Amino acid sequence: MQIRLLYGTETGTAEILCDDIKDELDGEIECEIQSLEDVGPSDLSTDALNVFVVSTTGSGDLPFTAIPFFDKLQAEKPDLSNIQFAIFGLGDKTFAATYNFGSETVMNKLLECKAKQVGQRGIFDAASNEMPEEVALPWLRETLEGASVS
Repeated sequence: MQIRLLYGTETGTAEILCDDIKDELDGEIECEIQSLEDVGPSDLSTDALNVFVVSTTGSGDLPFTAIPFFDKLQAEKPDLSNIQFAIFGLGDKTFAATYNFGSETVMNKLLECKAKQVGQRGIFDAASNEMPEEVALPWLRETLEGASVS
């Protein structure tokens, strides 16, 4: 099993979480990490599970590093039916009206392009007493059980 961790972040939390995930899975699962600002739809892997880690900023907006990827999805409208993905969102329930909209926005656009979602969208609440990795790692392990990529 290989996973490709793709992050969209404003403050660096999503990138740090991807590093933590990679460290935890080291020796068990091959992981590659890349910023969404450096990836286009055609760069998504058909040989690995594409795991998106996306924060929310402002009034439910995408973080700045996710905008180029999202804009390409929107402009190109690619057929991603051969792509499997999982998605984890970072948000703050203090902003209940827009809680975790960043990851929801990316998820909906991927689904619109016919990508196949593995598992449920994972979400983290920054207002909780937990650390992001305490929520993301159990979510990812459960999600990987349903993945069928090699």
